[in-house]
Amino acid sequence: MELTTVWFALIAILWMGYFALEGFDFGVGMLLPVLGRDDRRRRVLINTIGPVWDGNEVWLLVAGGATFAAFPEWYATLFSGFYLPLLLILVALIVRGLAFEYRHKRDDTAWKGRWDAAIIVGSVVPAFLWGVAFANILRGVAIDADLEYVGGFFELLNPYALLGGAMTLLLFLTHGAVFVSLKTDGPIRLEARALAARTGVAAAAVTVAFLAWTQLETGTGASLVAFGAAAVALVAGLVALGAAREGWAFVGTFVAIALGVAGLFLALFPDVMPTTLADGTSLTTTNAAATAYTLKIMTVVAAIFTPLVLLYQAWTYWVFRKRISEHHIPEPVLAGQGS
Repeated sequence: MELTTVWFALIAILWMGYFALEGFDFGVGMLLPVLGRDDRRRRVLINTIGPVWDGNEVWLLVAGGATFAAFPEWYATLFSGFYLPLLLILVALIVRGLAFEYRHKRDDTAWKGRWDAAIIVGSVVPAFLWGVAFANILRGVAIDADLEYVGGFFELLNPYALLGGAMTLLLFLTHGAVFVSLKTDGPIRLEARALAARTGVAAAAVTVAFLAWTQLETGTGASLVAFGAAAVALVAGLVALGAAREGWAFVGTFVAIALGVAGLFLALFPDVMPTTLADGTSLTTTNAAATAYTLKIMTVVAAIFTPLVLLYQAWTYWVFRKRISEHHIPEPVLAGQGS
């Protein structure tokens, strides 16, 4: 197997991990106004992801860095063509991270309310725009013969891309609700489980519509298998949720998101950014790749450090595996303490 194909697969795996892990982070953030009716409940929700949210974002950083090093032409065209949506995502992630760190610095309702709003917006914006961005990559954009994006921002807001944004938004919302039901106890657990069952139906319908559209337009036999397995995993997760098996329900939504992303990359390969112009040139794993020497060095480094990162993240999730509930949150909370 060529190293360009290996690195395309590795980047796909990184995005699978990012969406499956950061997806429930975004979902929990979006659920603050729904399940967090008072400060104590909001603290419970935030504490479910407190130990892991920043670690989950490492997958994005590594995916971006791997794309820059392995496929510099892809990185350059992507970040120039999708500059505004990617900038909005970046700003949202920065504000969201600040909110997690600064929310507890003052014991003031207005102060906490503003940071809560930042968490909500900082979760909704990336959850929607990541779907829009990936849908446009699959659909193709205006890339000329010089491998430069020549389209406009509003061309990215087409029906297919908006459906992709709705899919990721609803999937992450459901994934987050399932995670809350898995990580909490008491009334929040029951409410999150009931909410996940409702949003899961909408997420399944939109996901099937988007994946079917993708399969008809650019799908392959391999992507069809991945999409079918993703649909089965999502349905199985919702069934497990109805049986109050939150652990298996989370596995179902996790696997559904990961396999869905895998199917998208299988439908895209060997392109990395197809063009919609008749006289344009699509970016592929061949013409967008770095030199063979660069890819060899990257492969050695990845073989050494990737297992270490995976072990560390697995250990983090194991340490913070216990459920939490409202009685674990002290009242009142002094400024500068807690989350």
